[in-house]
Amino acid sequence: MRQYETFELTFLGEEPEGSHAQVDLKGRFTCGKETKTVDGFYAGNGVYKVRFYPSEAGEYEWKVTGNVTGEGREVCEAADADDGNGKGIVRVSGLHFRYEDGKWYRPFGTTIYALVHQEKELIDTTMETLKTAPFNKVRFCVFPKHYDFNHNDPEFYPFEQTDGKWEVHKPVPAYWDALERRIKELSDMGIEGDLILFHPYDRWGFAGLGKEDSFVYLDYLLRRLSSMPNLWWSLANEYDLMPDYKWEDWEDFGRFVAAHDPYGHCLSNHNCMAYWDFSQKEITHCCIQDTNVNEVPELQERYGKPVVFDECRYEGNIIHSWGNISAKEMVRRFWTAVCCGGYCTHGETFYSEDEVLWWAKGGTLKGESPARIAFLKEIVDELPGPLEFLGEGIGKMTAGQLLSMKENGAPPEMRQNFFAMAMLNLSKDRIRSFLSKERAALGHCGKEAYLKFMERQCAVITALKLPDEGDYRIEVIDTWEMKRKTVKENVRGRVEIELPGKEDMAILAVKTGSNK
Repeated sequence: MRQYETFELTFLGEEPEGSHAQVDLKGRFTCGKETKTVDGFYAGNGVYKVRFYPSEAGEYEWKVTGNVTGEGREVCEAADADDGNGKGIVRVSGLHFRYEDGKWYRPFGTTIYALVHQEKELIDTTMETLKTAPFNKVRFCVFPKHYDFNHNDPEFYPFEQTDGKWEVHKPVPAYWDALERRIKELSDMGIEGDLILFHPYDRWGFAGLGKEDSFVYLDYLLRRLSSMPNLWWSLANEYDLMPDYKWEDWEDFGRFVAAHDPYGHCLSNHNCMAYWDFSQKEITHCCIQDTNVNEVPELQERYGKPVVFDECRYEGNIIHSWGNISAKEMVRRFWTAVCCGGYCTHGETFYSEDEVLWWAKGGTLKGESPARIAFLKEIVDELPGPLEFLGEGIGKMTAGQLLSMKENGAPPEMRQNFFAMAMLNLSKDRIRSFLSKERAALGHCGKEAYLKFMERQCAVITALKLPDEGDYRIEVIDTWEMKRKTVKENVRGRVEIELPGKEDMAILAVKTGSNK
């Protein structure tokens, strides 16, 4: 047993009577004064398994009861700080994320919906591509997907089928074994798997399981997978396009997943049109499909949780408007979201006669954005902590702040600002629209670092207001050409910086001698 890694106990026994998904099997693990009880599962062919995720090093006593029994002791070795896999489960930390070992985790994701439903050769190719890609989170589905460029049948399905009905009490071990192998591969690469539990793009009947069968499915999935450290749960991809489930059903699914996951992985729900209510206590972060990535501050203000734009459209050239934005636009959305204190997810949809598009099936990356996303990731990974939104001028305010002033009156200092007072005369919708145009994508790590993205501005000069104490080094960054140049050193206070008069420039100011 090793800290932050899945520990597995295997037993042989008789095939269970009745359900193969909800068997009578529990494991109790005790280390010192802490005891955790987990549900085991039937893995087929007379094999029962109990899995456990040890978050603490030390000696554990374990006891298994139910269809099979056993007990023993196991020493859990401490995680190796130099081992890339020994970081633990990602947890929410304020408006950001940390591994259990305390290191910051900054999600730079990508989407491959039908990743695990392809032929082995194609999945292998995808995994090789991910080894050198900048992404540390992958969104993919449990159930196969049917949509444009998604017309193939998988080799295995999650459950057996009888007379056209999926038998959720009879899981197919071959499918779940293959899924687990791929999740483990992602873990070995330091990649989080953002596992999508339901979705509407279906011709097999999984989108209409019904609530009772859905609970059985979720129970089995959590018994098998919750001990794997590199997983997040996404209740759905586009939950609001699934007419067989009501809003209340999704709330119940969120409560069920949180209650039956002993380890508290990150959990959210993904929209097509209407955002999920991220204030639901079981939901850990905001998972957004939208293009308005500079509204991170409003979402943080409203929900008090990390904000991830997991779908902001895709770099590509297919007929659909959501799948044909340019690489420059994809990169801009990453920079804007990150400098506003949030996170963003990539996707790629370049037309191909063989219907192998990255967003659906994986394969190889063809676009120009991944290299630039890697460049951004390299920059923010150098920072001493996550970026918090700072903004400047009118744009540093949030819609919530201005709407509160509209309702309750502006404070005396604001009454002298005729721009702000004019904004208070706008309608609520216009306030949000105006702010999104005026907002500067400027974030900071306390007083240690400041990062400003100029987006489409073609300025030849800009200014940055730095603290009056300490000295700063300033770099001008060409986000598209991936070039960094130090232009000023040992400066403080208000600093003017010359720019080349082109789009997609950024400014980085780092306090000299700061600890990273």
